Amino acid sequence: QVQLVESGGGLVQAGGSLRLSCAASGRTFSSYTVGWFRQAPGKEREFVAAISLSGIVTTYGDSVKGRFTISRDNAKNTVYLQMNSLKPEDTAVYYCAVPSSTLTTARSMSGTSDFGSWGQGTQVTVSS
Repeated sequence: QVQLVESGGGLVQAGGSLRLSCAASGRTFSSYTVGWFRQAPGKEREFVAAISLSGIVTTYGDSVKGRFTISRDNAKNTVYLQMNSLKPEDTAVYYCAVPSSTLTTARSMSGTSDFGSWGQGTQVTVSS
């Protein structure tokens, strides 16, 4: 089973940038699509981005398109989320996750509810 640990969260002013990292343990990490999700207090979990095994295919939630970029380095077992032009509404706990199935694609990640592993989350706070 893949274990995930997020880092890189913090407090930033609106318009600023942060880069989140999701470090994975387990030799099969490169076999999985990886996704980022977020959850703000009192709100449902929201899909942020996903990346395919090779890193070629990426998908994004509508609210972050054009501002966030997901990438991965399989040699380092790490997935990144570069967040630019941050807004107060981006404030949330950010989680990375892998699906239960290696067949889940980046394009289907936003709709899946079958996850194999979640990280513990990292807090992102954007001040206005």
